[in-house]
Amino acid sequence: MSAPSDPGPAKGDPSPRPAPRVGPRALRKPERGETSVRDLIGAVLILIPVALLLFTVGGSCSFAPTGPVEDPQSGPTVDAGARLTEFARGSAFALRVPEPGFRANSTDRGPVEGGGTAVRIGYVTPGADYLSLVQTDATAEAILATESGSGGRGEGPPLRRGTIDAGGLTWEVYESDGGEPFRIATLPGAPQVRAMVTGSAPEQDFRTLADALATARVVPAGG
Repeated sequence: MSAPSDPGPAKGDPSPRPAPRVGPRALRKPERGETSVRDLIGAVLILIPVALLLFTVGGSCSFAPTGPVEDPQSGPTVDAGARLTEFARGSAFALRVPEPGFRANSTDRGPVEGGGTAVRIGYVTPGADYLSLVQTDATAEAILATESGSGGRGEGPPLRRGTIDAGGLTWEVYESDGGEPFRIATLPGAPQVRAMVTGSAPEQDFRTLADALATARVVPAGG
């Protein structure tokens, strides 16, 4: 007998469905609207830190054709008179509190190499330069080595370049090649006290500070 033939799908049965496809799907090109939204979000994320940076810099700088200029009124401000009055309580010498019209942004007191004490006031001038006034009972050589930092770098001290008269005093001027000048004068009175002025400000600002020092209020030692 011959084998029965395959009857095939019964009448009325649904056609067999193809097996599900396994594997990665073909890449689909994003719609135009999706691309625009994604690009917009990316641009915003990039612009946020840039805007924050400009806001921070803009608080202390102003635009100029040659580049940003520091605002001389930005940054910390200290009450130099109050701080020097406090320093004078433990000082061996009287301290002068000049009022040159510059913004004082720092004060400190510390030892001088070779003996003595230095009391400092830092100023920012209207031109956004700075000046440092040091009052000390140390020798000129000692305060020069301390403030210039030449000893710590193993270098010789700045060289004497001459003298200049300002504020009724004669100031000895010291300077290294290409460096800022250090001007030292001996103040009237006893015990002997020296003043040093250094910084990036032009000579006119130095003279303004020297004049203010000559008429400054004096806080006696011990407060």
